[in-house]
Amino acid sequence: MGNKFLEGNFAPVSREHTITELRVTGHIPEYLDGRYLRNGPNPLSEVDPATYHWFMGDGMVHGIRLRDGRAEWYRNRWVRNPRLSAELGEGWAGGAASMGANTNVIGHAGKTLALIEGGATNFELTEELDTVGPCDFDGTLPGGYTAHPKRDPETGELHAVSYFFGWGNKVQYSVIDAQGRARRKVDIEVTGSPMMHDFSLTEKYVVFYDLPVTFDTEQAVATSVPPFLRTPAQLVVSALVGKVKVPDPLSARLRQRISGNAGLPYRWNPDYPARIGVMPREGGNGDVRWFEIEPCYVFHPMNAYDDGDDIVLDIVRHPRMFATELLGPAEGPPTLDRWTVDLTVGKVVEERLDDQGQEFPRVDERLVGRPHRFGYSVSTKDGSASSGSLLKHDLWKRSVASREFGPGSQVGEFVFVPSSVDAGEDEGVLMGFVYDPATQKSDLTILDAGTLETVGAVHLPDRVPNGFHGNWDPAGEG
Repeated sequence: MGNKFLEGNFAPVSREHTITELRVTGHIPEYLDGRYLRNGPNPLSEVDPATYHWFMGDGMVHGIRLRDGRAEWYRNRWVRNPRLSAELGEGWAGGAASMGANTNVIGHAGKTLALIEGGATNFELTEELDTVGPCDFDGTLPGGYTAHPKRDPETGELHAVSYFFGWGNKVQYSVIDAQGRARRKVDIEVTGSPMMHDFSLTEKYVVFYDLPVTFDTEQAVATSVPPFLRTPAQLVVSALVGKVKVPDPLSARLRQRISGNAGLPYRWNPDYPARIGVMPREGGNGDVRWFEIEPCYVFHPMNAYDDGDDIVLDIVRHPRMFATELLGPAEGPPTLDRWTVDLTVGKVVEERLDDQGQEFPRVDERLVGRPHRFGYSVSTKDGSASSGSLLKHDLWKRSVASREFGPGSQVGEFVFVPSSVDAGEDEGVLMGFVYDPATQKSDLTILDAGTLETVGAVHLPDRVPNGFHGNWDPAGEG
């Protein structure tokens, strides 16, 4: 049986590169001093196409170092864990750990962090992207993290919402300070055990997305428990999940047994209520207000902000997820929507901003939690493979501009980098990977954010497979 998430530019690359002579066309702006980093799944060994889920592939981080108008190096590295290290013939001194982090990569408190969600382990990397070992923020946040923290542009703190099926009917809100240690952890009660992929942050509030993609015990047990124990294990886990916390020793063992290159233990659950929760930043579980919405799924909000007594949420809305397509996101075109939470009346107004399929929304990171005018996303027909263009949204004018990259091109998530600290919201560049099927290679493409015209391109010796999230990590600020 075929699996589109193992074919074309979803297929993994087979080697790690260290390239210091990179061809550049156009030019690289002198103010770009740092690394563009991007994470994604890249199975090392052969996998079963009948069960492999795109979200579960071995992690591989790609990075390009830019300085003084030059591209100094390109590196791609698998995020090591015990199994991967053994397959690569290397030793492992990082202790017990689960699958390699494959979803996001950021710089924080002087460290490079490869991130994943769902209770699996996050990893610290070196400047050159080699794996240092598991990351628990100096012991202040054990037990897994998330792939989608949000950095407050004023304080430099990382806010996050993490989930794990072993926590029962709870998710955890946390704040990591600018020095890399957790200063706040709050358990939030939800309906059951949802896949809470992301969240939203405003200057006043934290917003939780409690939506109907929930933990599936049958799939989870199949991927983490020996066959002869699966029936009793499924009964036990079914009784516990979404109700009580799994005891810590069992919970730790389940984390370690989360296997890469397997199935995803989450499914669409039509009986689960769709709702969003709003909590003051310094509030607790008892302060959360819940609002019902139409059933749907949200992987990625674009941004959120306070507007008087309202909260504005710009999100990419999927009509459903993992209902019939169980190997990756492909349940119909996702749209850019705006949800306005009226805290006075106690309801959510839902409206469509753009009905063309799109994913991977981003804004100027200096405006996280603040009002924004521009947003950027990647066109897609089904929520997975790019359909070849980058979209620029002007939310003030309610208009959309598009930059096409040629027949068959695959466009990854693009990030905005301002030209200076005090540059305007649209003054700077957008950068991301673009795959050209004619050459079977990828470029780091740099666009003028105002015009979407190409400023420069760094040509890579190989392709970068379709993956997930990337970020610009300025030198001296990680």
